[in-house]
Amino acid sequence: MRVASENRETWPVQEQIIASMDMDDDACYRAFQMRDARFDGRIFCGVKSTGIYCRPICPARTPKRENMTFYRSAAAAQEAGFRPCLRCRPETSPDLGSWRGTSNTVSRAMALIEAGAMDTGDVETLAGRLGVGERQLRRLFQQHVGASPVAVAQTRRVLLAKQLLHETRMPMAEVALAAGFGSVRRFNETFQQLFDRPPAKLRRLGGAEIAAGDGGAATIRLPYRAPYDWDAMLAFLTARAIPGVESVRDGRYARTLALGEARGVIMIEPGDGPYLRATLRFPRVQVWPAVIARVRRVFDLAADPAVIAAHLCEDPDLAPLVAARPGLRAPGAWDGFELSVRAVLGQQITVQAARVLAGKITAAHGSPLEDEAAGRLGLTRFFPTPEQLSLIDVETLPMPRARGRALVGLANAAAADPDLFGTRRSLDEAVAALRALPGIGEWTAQYIAMRALREPDAFPSADIGLMRALEGPGGVRPTPAELLARAERWRPWRAYAASHLWSADPKNPSEAKHAKAA
Repeated sequence: MRVASENRETWPVQEQIIASMDMDDDACYRAFQMRDARFDGRIFCGVKSTGIYCRPICPARTPKRENMTFYRSAAAAQEAGFRPCLRCRPETSPDLGSWRGTSNTVSRAMALIEAGAMDTGDVETLAGRLGVGERQLRRLFQQHVGASPVAVAQTRRVLLAKQLLHETRMPMAEVALAAGFGSVRRFNETFQQLFDRPPAKLRRLGGAEIAAGDGGAATIRLPYRAPYDWDAMLAFLTARAIPGVESVRDGRYARTLALGEARGVIMIEPGDGPYLRATLRFPRVQVWPAVIARVRRVFDLAADPAVIAAHLCEDPDLAPLVAARPGLRAPGAWDGFELSVRAVLGQQITVQAARVLAGKITAAHGSPLEDEAAGRLGLTRFFPTPEQLSLIDVETLPMPRARGRALVGLANAAAADPDLFGTRRSLDEAVAALRALPGIGEWTAQYIAMRALREPDAFPSADIGLMRALEGPGGVRPTPAELLARAERWRPWRAYAASHLWSADPKNPSEAKHAKAA
């Protein structure tokens, strides 16, 4: 197996060691012999004698070395003709990949595929959204993933369907639709071809949580790479929870969510192992892949804390912060428009004040939720759509008129362009496009790129909290330019460096209080 990187010579020593171990087939074999969990999600093996592919932690007896071929993704193994193991269940492994931090184009493409880009388009359309040629995108996927974009999309559908079969009692037709298959016939054919048996025979009795027939609900496990700082993530979400839209109770997070015409409720809580439990209540199961993708994005489940920590710890000022909170994540956002509205509302005020203001606007303009069970959790409204906010009379908004006009202008722009907060070809292009919007300055643009676009290298260098966290002797703080220069060594994980610096700031800076340029 070969793991390629355009920038490997610039990696810190610890990351070079990880990469070299990934490249070495003998080291991969030793990882399987030892059932080394550190490699789970990073490598897979295809067993020639059985035709299956496994995770390093598979409980089955390790095959002979000559019968094993190693792959850097489940999609690569499946494209090579291997089928998923029924014992170690590759669909439950952490979604880690060697391309993260090494190929931004592949990372952005994978995010688009996870969000459903290949369900309605082809590779040429995907390449166009990323600003590269179709042949170049295919080449990058073979180099970094070992499989084509089409194979990646197909593998994701199969693995999600397999997970729903094992963990829920959803009817077969709903499993097919929820996993992204266009028809039940295609679903049955795919499983018969892969597993030599119909999907109904793969279902394990007794593993279900909630029947999907009860309002289109089910609970599934979403794995991550440990450690995971759930308390920090929950504290972040609690401080920003919009009344009526979000709720945090008894260590669980819940919220309403609308994806087009599909509307529902989700609840997230920690599991007993390295996974989160996500309960989805969406009667329209076709949107489940997109909902799951958003959950993974918000809770940053694809992060590899060991790789990120190894990089950031090269800086002596960051090393103790990373050591103190090794499982800290960079929280994402449910929706780019929602996050942008929050940022505009919160300019020059505290997190709490912005939260209350967002609640008032949602109560006045958001669509109601008629769900008794959700109501008991305090969930009564959906966050307003761009179309709803574009109709607001600026004079009625409880904020400065200039900010109110910026809010309505932002809503009009989002209503006119549904892909306004979509993935861009580069971080610089994304920031430039965001800065062209009403009420969005450099700080806010970088913040939106960090949370909504999931750009791991986004960095709001003018943030007061970041400058305060690096305060030197005598209270001297770095200037934004000095901070930006200092952050060069943190690439490509500057967003995580910012998260650690914010976490260490006792004043807990707000989302938008520092966006003075916005």
